[in-house]
Amino acid sequence: MKKYLIGAIVGGLLIFIWQFLSFALVNIHEPAQNYTEKEGDIINFLSSIDLPEGGYVVPTVPPGASMDEAKAKMDSCAGKPWAIIQYHKAMEENMTMNMVRGFFTNVVMILIFCWLVGKFVSPSSGTIILAALATGFIVFLNAHYTNHIWYETFDIWAHLLDAVVSWGLAGIWLSWWLRRGKRA
Repeated sequence: MKKYLIGAIVGGLLIFIWQFLSFALVNIHEPAQNYTEKEGDIINFLSSIDLPEGGYVVPTVPPGASMDEAKAKMDSCAGKPWAIIQYHKAMEENMTMNMVRGFFTNVVMILIFCWLVGKFVSPSSGTIILAALATGFIVFLNAHYTNHIWYETFDIWAHLLDAVVSWGLAGIWLSWWLRRGKRA
């Protein structure tokens, strides 16, 4: 268990460092987080209409609409502008807690991965690295790519790169750490 825990802490840290580089230092996700000088106008408008906190796809079909009403609405919107809004009434500064929770999440997911790899019969370094890359690809397909299919995200390639690099780094580390002291 100690080997898995150390592997998870270091592997989680590797993913955490990549996430920092990806979202902050290098900022490959910028296309999905663009600045607009109209941000004040947008926020003021959303505040002025007393919009409840929540996520919105605009336009969309109202609850309870029939299939015919839904089709008519979607047909009338084809080719016109649309948006996704995540609206909050107050911004809270949680950087430290968000970073702690993010790191802890990374450690837990690598701990689960270590447990899975521990169930393999004598895994080679290549098997561990490929399993890590496969896990990253599964995460990408399940969350980011599926979301992109429906909502055309602007940073889909950044998320793919995140999956490959972060899980690749974790896989390289774990292929050495988990096999340390074992015969080839």
